[in-house]
Amino acid sequence: MGSRMILDMSASGIVDIASHHSVDATVKKLGDLLDAKNVTLFALVDHSGEAEKVGMKMRPTKLLIFGNPKAGTPVMLAAPSIAIDLPLKILVWEDADGKVWISYNSPDYLRSRHNFPAELMQNLAAAERIAAKAAEE
Repeated sequence: MGSRMILDMSASGIVDIASHHSVDATVKKLGDLLDAKNVTLFALVDHSGEAEKVGMKMRPTKLLIFGNPKAGTPVMLAAPSIAIDLPLKILVWEDADGKVWISYNSPDYLRSRHNFPAELMQNLAAAERIAAKAAEE
């Protein structure tokens, strides 16, 4: 794990993990990890690439939207409002200092926001595990 930094911003529910890789390399690692776990990558949104298409400059910023209906459906059945936060998302972005971050919604925050049973927490743990693994050296 090295010197990776984890910040849980409780007010926003967003967890930021420092990555030891570029945005593109981090996204590639995340994609490979999702694939290895048979988790579907529904979309990859290249925010910075889209900004460039309209003549605007933005630091590298990409959003992965992923999930597994076997994990997400029971949570949505217990708390239908969570469908606004599912599928799960991981944001990979570069800050003004060139540092790359992996950000995702804390499962605890999602539980608090949507009030689903504690026994379903494990169903949303994929983002946390995959983000931590992708950030490693």
